[in-house]
Amino acid sequence: MLSDKEMKLKFKEISSKEPNKYYATKILSKEGFERKQCKKCKVFFWSTEKADVCGNASCSGGFRFIGNSPAKNKLEYIEVWKKFSKLFKKLGYTPIQRYPVVARWRKDTDFVQASIYDFQPHVVSGEVEPPANPLTVPQFCLRFNDIDNVGLTGAHYTGFVMIGQHAFTPPHEYLQENYFQHIHTWLNQGLGLKNEEITYHEDGWAGGGNVGPCMEFFSRGLELGNQVYITHEQTPSGLKELPLKILDMGMGHERNAWFSQGTSTSYETTFPTIVKMLLKETGLQIDSNLMKDFLPYSAYLNLDEAKDTKKIWIDISKELKVDVNDLRKKIIPLSALYSIAEHSRALLVAISDTALPSNVGGGYNLRIIYRRMLSFMEKYGWNIDLNKVTEEHAKYLKPLFPELRENLEDVKKILDVEKQKFQNTVTKTKQIIEGLINKEVTEEHLIQLYDSQGISPELIQEEAKKQNKKIQIPENFYAKVAELHEKKERQVEEKIEIKSKAQVKKPPETKVLYYEDPLVINFKAKVINIINDKYVILDQTAFYPESGGQEADTGVLGNVEVAHVKKQGNIIIHELKESPKFKEGDEIEGKINMIRRKQLSIHHTATHIINAAAKKILGNHINQAGAHKSFNKARIDITHYQVVSDEELKKIEEEANKIVQKKIKINRSWMSRNEAEKEYGMLIYQGGVVPGKTLRIVNIGGDIDVEACGGTHLSNTEEVGQIKLLRSSKISDSIVRIEFVAGEKALETEKIESDKLQEIADLLKVSKSQVPARTKELFELWKEVVKKGKKTEIKLTSTDEDLGSDAEILEKTASILKTQPENIGKTIKRFFRELEEKKL
Repeated sequence: MLSDKEMKLKFKEISSKEPNKYYATKILSKEGFERKQCKKCKVFFWSTEKADVCGNASCSGGFRFIGNSPAKNKLEYIEVWKKFSKLFKKLGYTPIQRYPVVARWRKDTDFVQASIYDFQPHVVSGEVEPPANPLTVPQFCLRFNDIDNVGLTGAHYTGFVMIGQHAFTPPHEYLQENYFQHIHTWLNQGLGLKNEEITYHEDGWAGGGNVGPCMEFFSRGLELGNQVYITHEQTPSGLKELPLKILDMGMGHERNAWFSQGTSTSYETTFPTIVKMLLKETGLQIDSNLMKDFLPYSAYLNLDEAKDTKKIWIDISKELKVDVNDLRKKIIPLSALYSIAEHSRALLVAISDTALPSNVGGGYNLRIIYRRMLSFMEKYGWNIDLNKVTEEHAKYLKPLFPELRENLEDVKKILDVEKQKFQNTVTKTKQIIEGLINKEVTEEHLIQLYDSQGISPELIQEEAKKQNKKIQIPENFYAKVAELHEKKERQVEEKIEIKSKAQVKKPPETKVLYYEDPLVINFKAKVINIINDKYVILDQTAFYPESGGQEADTGVLGNVEVAHVKKQGNIIIHELKESPKFKEGDEIEGKINMIRRKQLSIHHTATHIINAAAKKILGNHINQAGAHKSFNKARIDITHYQVVSDEELKKIEEEANKIVQKKIKINRSWMSRNEAEKEYGMLIYQGGVVPGKTLRIVNIGGDIDVEACGGTHLSNTEEVGQIKLLRSSKISDSIVRIEFVAGEKALETEKIESDKLQEIADLLKVSKSQVPARTKELFELWKEVVKKGKKTEIKLTSTDEDLGSDAEILEKTASILKTQPENIGKTIKRFFRELEEKKL
């Protein structure tokens, strides 16, 4: 199959041969547009004017609307969506709220990159109904392929709002001409453009295996948006028409505001209050006349397309009749200021939507743009309070995205921690550079240092300059670094061939009994398949298969022990410990090990409770990143930006047990995906993507914890018994693991800890509460006598103290000895033995 890029070019060629079939040419002709071909780039375009070049800036002479916008309606940034949604509501579209920019409902991407991402894969495939049809949405998106262009071209962003116009219809209801007429109405009435100011480009589109024609719309060199008509699917045998035709119009919110006002850069219209604040903080001034002259040419500096940026700077300076060095001195610091305005908003939205800067995945790109901001501040000596900047963003965006103000405190905390990490890196930089100064520093060196140590090339360049060494930074450095972290690892699960030799068809879906009655122990079922004398498929089962981090049930089938249970698609497969005595077609009895089932259910429900407690104690950025629930203990991995302290862990445990003690009913129900997302939001997806058009919703108290979950759960929080957190550890830059036990296992653990502490107390001949103090005295004595060889009398005078639970006393004692609790007794015995050898 062809790549998306290759397919786009191929479909563009196909559609251009039959424009009447693929584009709304009747509307274009009715409006007075004629089809032409650009003499420069050869693209087919539509215009009412006698033109031989298309509307693209590179063909038509740059941006020609700056200071001279043809838009009759001058729209403030917030006004664009208000006016667009109001107009389209009259045209029959339902405006909906944006989806979170963190794409928790998808397993193929970290962030939403276009408004259509909201509806992939479930709506686009026809599996799930859209929230409205047709609809419009102001979707915040994140893309990191243009990081180095941000601030420089006047038009590039990492975080932007894509206004989406969408419809999902069967072929006989698909009204392409209407959809096109609607967007043309926006250009005429919303922006107030005359037809002679509009140019339409024919194009193709391909993405995610889907293909379709595309119509882009330009005015005076600026692309305002494009309307994609997804009509086909790419298959190994060729293009196949989709059963559902999809309208996917994406329009740049920022670009429409910029175009309508005709300011020198889009950053001034998108961040008016922020730019004003930053100019005041930095003391920079905008040379309005220079910017007005420069911006029409800024599109040529697009680092993705420019082959020789040095030459382009010289060419622009000649056009403007300005010395190239003077031009760069005035433009580059302003581009840094605009980057801070842009990056800070992207971070505000991403972190508010529960993303975290980190060293992996999409979080790495957030770290890149944050450190890029800090590097600019370091380079120019700017003392900018980024917390105030994010606060101003949230204030300005309140009419559009009021939710951003709710999580400001969390955003501030997270960015403060990131800043501290960056400052630690700056200290390291000087030491590392000393070893590089006498070597050739290549592009690979710079990328490796940034990727492994977090050292920005600007810092290296500045330090090298102090030692009269010149280091060249690639123009598109940050885009290259971002590419390293965009690929996701995919695990291939081993699959079992589920057809027996006698069967031609795949067996039917296994009926699940544990949802109807989670306490069912005995059941009867018909044997559908026996595979390799080891794997058994039944028509129905009460055995829970390993999934969602919960281990599988055990028990017996027809008097044969079940070793493991797994789910493959919608079929549950039972793995036996020995060959079965029954055969296909037999009706057999099954029996669940209910002691194991109950404990697994306790640990699974406790996982949800701890997740809720951690969110309350640590902040709204907390989400489950993974979990494992076994019979003996469990763990939950949560998204967090730093180590969880002992005090925080104690507070989480206390909050979790408060939830248990409140005896809250746990509701388990089935809802359509669309209905569940509408009622509870995207945070129902904790720890991974849940497949299917209907979801099982586990609801603890309505506002405590609501998740889409297929695991076995209790009916009331009091059934969990006690929750005991054992320890926490940082397993990656943005993930903390909490290990715990609950129910009977919590009581067993406490008994083990109590016995262990009593054993140590007996060894030291003190009470339990005296153990830490006596251990410290013994440790100090051992260091003086054994390590330093001094003659010292034994004086052990420890007293009773209230040090909390047995577990807390053990942890305190372990910290004194710098060992693990399980090694305390061994260490103390060694101290006594070595002291005895010294005759004490």
